[in-house]
Amino acid sequence: MYSEAGEGPVRQLFEALKEPALLVAQGTIRVGNRAARRLLGEEIEGRHVAAAIPHPAAVEQLSGVSEHPFAEVELVGLGESRRHWLMRVAPLDDASVFVRFADLSEARAAEQMRVDFVANASHELRTPLATLVGYAETLREQAETLDSATRDRFTSIVHEEARRMQRLVEDLISLSRIEAERFSRPKDSLLLPPLIEQALTACRGMADERGCDIRVAAPADLPPVVGERSELLQLLDNLIMNALRYGRPGTPVRITAEPERDMVHLAIADEGEGIAAEHIPRITERFYRVDPSRSRSLGGTGLGLSIVKHIVERHRGRLTIESEEGRGTTVHVLLPMARPPLS
Repeated sequence: MYSEAGEGPVRQLFEALKEPALLVAQGTIRVGNRAARRLLGEEIEGRHVAAAIPHPAAVEQLSGVSEHPFAEVELVGLGESRRHWLMRVAPLDDASVFVRFADLSEARAAEQMRVDFVANASHELRTPLATLVGYAETLREQAETLDSATRDRFTSIVHEEARRMQRLVEDLISLSRIEAERFSRPKDSLLLPPLIEQALTACRGMADERGCDIRVAAPADLPPVVGERSELLQLLDNLIMNALRYGRPGTPVRITAEPERDMVHLAIADEGEGIAAEHIPRITERFYRVDPSRSRSLGGTGLGLSIVKHIVERHRGRLTIESEEGRGTTVHVLLPMARPPLS
């Protein structure tokens, strides 16, 4: 296929490919397209494959000494340490080979996320389950020897751990449902102030328990947003409960909503301990906790902000989190306004 006379058409064909591609003959790279040069270096043409692709299995394939010619080879760390590539080799009539590189980085990252998610979910369920089993066995085997106060305390612990598992399972189901619908954009026109009031009804108990005053500032004529009612209620519930949970007892939680260009800007602020800057990029990850022991003791599942993030993404909105240690945290959510129907 490759010859000096035919180099022009071959090169034009290679440059038209978006994925990295090489033409290799006798272990030497004859042609590399722009994407391949970005991946392996600008001076790859004329170099032996061992110098351009430092991977033993790839070198065997391209040097013609492999016992399994033309097998696919997965390469890790080519170009960047976290990148995964699948090298595919196709033989040509003149003993040269056509080489393509498919980027598997996103697929491998998604696979790792699934593995981590299952491991984390199993760990989170194992702890309350072990507590449930332990106390239930004690109640069953020693019921006659336990005084009423001890039985009541054990029963209360069993109930709290069961509720904790219930909240975790409910959050896992919610997250799975929201992710499954992420490509389906909500279409309903909804007013935020009534949704805020409805969400506050569920939060009054914790607000009273912690002595926190919830202050709402949202104009009556606030434009409606495009959204799904149940998901926006879940978003509000998670954010308000987080502000109450991590704000200092006796300090206010402030909720504001106002128009901002073609969006509605919702902000929920607490006056808590705040979050260190290095944690901010990761706090929307599933099961990521700044202070695991405190989060669990306050009833957090580690999925609240991840659920919020996915709801905002499905609504084509924007989520930002600002925090200052010692002063508190503010979560900002921008949601698209509903456009009036065309007359």
